[in-house]
Amino acid sequence: SPTGDSWGIFTFLCAALCNLPALPALNCSEELGAGQSIQQTYDLTRYLEHQLRTLAGTYLNYLGPPFNEPDFNPPRLARAERVPSATVDLDLWRGLTDNARLAANYRAYSRLLCYLRVLDGQVGTAELRHRLAHFCASLQGLVLSIGGVMSSLGYPLPAGPAAPPASPGAPAAPNDFLKKMDDFWLLKELQTWLWRSAKDFNRLKKKVPPAVVTLRLEARGF
Repeated sequence: SPTGDSWGIFTFLCAALCNLPALPALNCSEELGAGQSIQQTYDLTRYLEHQLRTLAGTYLNYLGPPFNEPDFNPPRLARAERVPSATVDLDLWRGLTDNARLAANYRAYSRLLCYLRVLDGQVGTAELRHRLAHFCASLQGLVLSIGGVMSSLGYPLPAGPAAPPASPGAPAAPNDFLKKMDDFWLLKELQTWLWRSAKDFNRLKKKVPPAVVTLRLEARGF
């Protein structure tokens, strides 16, 4: 009868629920592939852009005039060439392979992070040191995230970053003004790198499909 059939189905379901530990484990998991890794890296790049706007304003005020004046735009000095430059022709940059652009980003942020850590140890206010330390932690996360994107796409990681500028034998700025100029160019190049990286990862995420959610059956003892 219909009533008997319904009761039989109910009894079967109860028995199945009571014996779930003995059944194969049914797991729903998200495979964090290249698409998800690229999206996370893009989001982190945009966050760092926002974070740097506040940090740069605070730090330039710390340096004082003329560095904190809106129209201050000095020529790039030879000393500043130690900082990796983002001023590459955009057409040439876009003509590079994805692997080459990712490797350039990875190397540049690794070096910029070294400079920022030295900067962090030189500033005179606790609040600015705290902000720099927080930014350095976020930038370290970006380096690791770019490395994760490269690995997920099957690209090898570039060689390690250049030695930190505080290593023995590194030339010091001959005067306070030139030291401040080094700091100014460090922040300026960081802004340009982050702006361009955001565009790179935005284009890259359109080329790589997003992560998929898969239902995986793990049979135990079968």
